[in-house]
Amino acid sequence: MKAWAKTGIVAAAALSAAAITGPVASAATNPYTAAEACSHDFGGSWSPAKDGERDVMYGTAKWGEVHLMYNSAHANCVATIKSVDVGTKTYVDAGILVKGGTWQDDDGQFAYYAAVKVSANNQCVQYDGFVAHGSGLASGGRYAWGNCD
Repeated sequence: MKAWAKTGIVAAAALSAAAITGPVASAATNPYTAAEACSHDFGGSWSPAKDGERDVMYGTAKWGEVHLMYNSAHANCVATIKSVDVGTKTYVDAGILVKGGTWQDDDGQFAYYAAVKVSANNQCVQYDGFVAHGSGLASGGRYAWGNCD
């Protein structure tokens, strides 16, 4: 996703959430954890990164979580795990930005999660996630550089 498009989505989601708390979303149990999502899509064993979890919020409603994971092969995985419309294909996005690079995303219609993997050994990263429900778009992430070592 181009940086200007991602900025637009983040701004639109923030404005929407500030103006309206949005439709109430019922929580459901997602059968995947972030580690399982990364392993399912990319193989291997994944661990949570320091400062690597954010809620995906629409106003005061939590529609999911976004997680930054790492493995022993020096790869990072970002997984956005849905907690609304679980089992139904709706828009979900997982994104990661390696310092000096461009956003890498896995986005589309998914039933449980979106996950993206990049190599980022000793490189600073930002990450984010989005979950759609009804006409709303929830967002969460870390837009400050971290996990640099």
